[in-house]
Amino acid sequence: MEIPVQERATALLRKIGDLRRGLQSRVIGQEHLIEDLLVALLAGGHVLLEGLPGLGKTLLVRSLGRGLGLEFARIQFTPDLMPSDVTGTQVMDEEGGKRHFRFQRGPLFAGLVLADEINRATPKTQSSLLEAMQEHAVTVAGTTHALPLPFHVVATQNPIELEGTFPLPEAQLDRFLFRLVVRTPDVDAMTRVLADTTGARGEELPVAVTAAELRELQALVREVLCGSHLVRFVAELLLATHPDASGEAETQRFVRFGASARAGQAIILGAKARALLDGRPAVAREDIDACLLPALGHRVLLGFEAEAERIEVASLLPRWIETAQQRAR
Repeated sequence: MEIPVQERATALLRKIGDLRRGLQSRVIGQEHLIEDLLVALLAGGHVLLEGLPGLGKTLLVRSLGRGLGLEFARIQFTPDLMPSDVTGTQVMDEEGGKRHFRFQRGPLFAGLVLADEINRATPKTQSSLLEAMQEHAVTVAGTTHALPLPFHVVATQNPIELEGTFPLPEAQLDRFLFRLVVRTPDVDAMTRVLADTTGARGEELPVAVTAAELRELQALVREVLCGSHLVRFVAELLLATHPDASGEAETQRFVRFGASARAGQAIILGAKARALLDGRPAVAREDIDACLLPALGHRVLLGFEAEAERIEVASLLPRWIETAQQRAR
């Protein structure tokens, strides 16, 4: 007998709750980061993590892959890393006196891929992820190979190490649903981190949600309702980020390029995932607001004047929200 849809959704959300609590017990003091990371994965997107070394980024992603029952792969990006080291390459086999080429898969063929220090690789190697992140496939020697589903990339970059790094191009940044900042824990959380990590090793995180169940949840996210007034607000907000459409002096002064439609998709899908995690059938305004900076922070390209005056997207966002609210009425 089939389980009713509502009952099935409740059971899946209960498992996600177990996963969230398991991650919070393993990565201390990063509750908001864990929440945002789960939202991004339920929305079917990729994530760029930005933060100082030693804050548990690798531990978090590895634990997440285990808790989701996904095959995990870690790729250390370095200047000498080649695209074939990521996607895979053609190798020659000899069988029965005959030689033939065989595709040998690279580490990209995993359910959850950690692209560690992605901005240390050359632009050519960075671009090897473009097709994979958008099409869930890679093309090698003219042949397209499908990646496993679900497929997610979580990339990390260190904001303070500028020497020997290659900034991610706009096309690459746009593939990430969210950019999340990993912050240093407060003193209470840091005390727990030091105590827990210098004692006996804890048990591995058990599998809480299978890959098939994750796909179910991702399908449920798209069934969450989002009112037309909220969709209109997001559209107005996107236009407010564009210097040629904004009419705002600050935007025209500090912004070179505004956000694309993909940013709006990220905001709405992220808001739907938040509503689902909260057990609600429809998106609320606070769900939209919570996704604005993670979706826009890496997609709005600021100019040199903004850099000189240390203006960030976060400081311009309130004005864009106000403009969008006025226009969406």
